[in-house]
Amino acid sequence: MALNCGIVGLPNVGKSTLFSALTAAPAEAANYPFCTINPNFGIVNVPDDRLIKISKLIPPQKLIPTTVEFVDIAGLVRGASKGEGLGNQFLGNIRQVGAIVHVVRCFDDDNIVHVEGNINPARDIETIEIELALADLESVQKRFENLGKMLRSNDKKTVEKAKIAEPVLKQLLEQLDKGIPARNLELDNEQLESIKDLNLITLKKQIYCCNVDENSISADNEYVKQVKEIASKNGSDVIVICGKLESEISELESDEEKRDFLNAAGLEESGLDQMIRAAYHSLELQTYFTAGEKEVRAWTFRKGYTAPQAAGVIHTDFERGFIRAEVYHCTDLFHLGSEAKIKDAGKLRIEGKEYVVQDGDVMHFRFNV
Repeated sequence: MALNCGIVGLPNVGKSTLFSALTAAPAEAANYPFCTINPNFGIVNVPDDRLIKISKLIPPQKLIPTTVEFVDIAGLVRGASKGEGLGNQFLGNIRQVGAIVHVVRCFDDDNIVHVEGNINPARDIETIEIELALADLESVQKRFENLGKMLRSNDKKTVEKAKIAEPVLKQLLEQLDKGIPARNLELDNEQLESIKDLNLITLKKQIYCCNVDENSISADNEYVKQVKEIASKNGSDVIVICGKLESEISELESDEEKRDFLNAAGLEESGLDQMIRAAYHSLELQTYFTAGEKEVRAWTFRKGYTAPQAAGVIHTDFERGFIRAEVYHCTDLFHLGSEAKIKDAGKLRIEGKEYVVQDGDVMHFRFNV
């Protein structure tokens, strides 16, 4: 399962600059609103030192990291849900993503215009969240209007789903109409499943990305403190990135140059690393590995997956015909140095269908279809 994130925010908050820096893909960026006319898509490899270490001990023909896709849409403005600006045209592009990255401008610069005239993170966050909620409201209203037809269906499953969805849709109509995100509702798995196909944007996990200047990268400014206070109330993760620095990092060619640049700036990791880590945390994602002569590869899976479910990430046939999995943890490989020594030390385990896969497991699946 590939990780994908939709990037939203007001115009001129640095979305496209960050997108270009994170993905090293050219996204149009300029000092005026609605510079991004079409949605930008970028796919980057997920950095993972463990993958490199495994490949050194089990040299493969190919090394394949897992990936993350970023979707950057036009800046949203007040009234976007009613057709103002351009962003609402492209909200459909982020309905399929796993997480929303909400870029918030947290720096002063008289040379870069702000669509509202001044910097106010709390107001800006509210504007975006209201517009996303109103966009979702439209989807919910359409579904609610069709509910009667579903309840009269001859298909028992359709009727059952409609009965479960009806009270949920009523709650959503009331909440979204007030500009309150769907994620604020406490819905159980059955209720969530009944509205899953609506792909509500405000039901997705959200990460606030504070775009700051170079002076605020190591110490939170007042704007960042505002964002963190809001995030603590709604359970969202926060990352702090300097778009200007990220742009400079993206222009460096070697990993060594990038590490030296980060060290000189007093940073432990790049903005890309921060964003991926936050997305994995928010979505409860983890990584397992497969390793052999042909390839060493990283696979993204959801925390709590059993061995057959993790096998299904590779191919549905692997899950359907799952027999067993041969498993060891990558730390055992790093400590002992080879799979042969892992076997000799009794660290190679045979696991069945009930085994819950752990982050960092190295797995060999046995299946029959």
